[in-house]
Amino acid sequence: QVQLVESGGGLVQAGGSLRLSCAASGRTFTTYAMGWFRQAPGKEREFVAGISWIGGYTYYGDSVKGRFTISRDNAKNTVYLQMNSLKPEDTAVYYCTVRTYGSGWYVAMSPAEYNFWGQGTQVTVSS
Repeated sequence: QVQLVESGGGLVQAGGSLRLSCAASGRTFTTYAMGWFRQAPGKEREFVAGISWIGGYTYYGDSVKGRFTISRDNAKNTVYLQMNSLKPEDTAVYYCTVRTYGSGWYVAMSPAEYNFWGQGTQVTVSS
């Protein structure tokens, strides 16, 4: 089992920044890709960003490219999401997730390919 605890969400004005953190505990020696998804009311869960265990390769959803940056500290089993130039359409619950199987190089973009999830943290961007 892997436990994920997110922090850093909140209310921010458009154009502002927030930094989300996600600390993993438990069987983290099997952690591979880590990522962030978000879900707004009435919408499907959307891929935001992911990072591989080996090499630290990063991938982003089209709507956040150039504004968000994902990073990880493997020694601390923690992944971060730096969100800049926030827009009202970024408002959603943000979920941290890990995939503890498969290749350490691979980063999935479908929520079905991740097997552990955090409880989510609310990000609200006001206009």
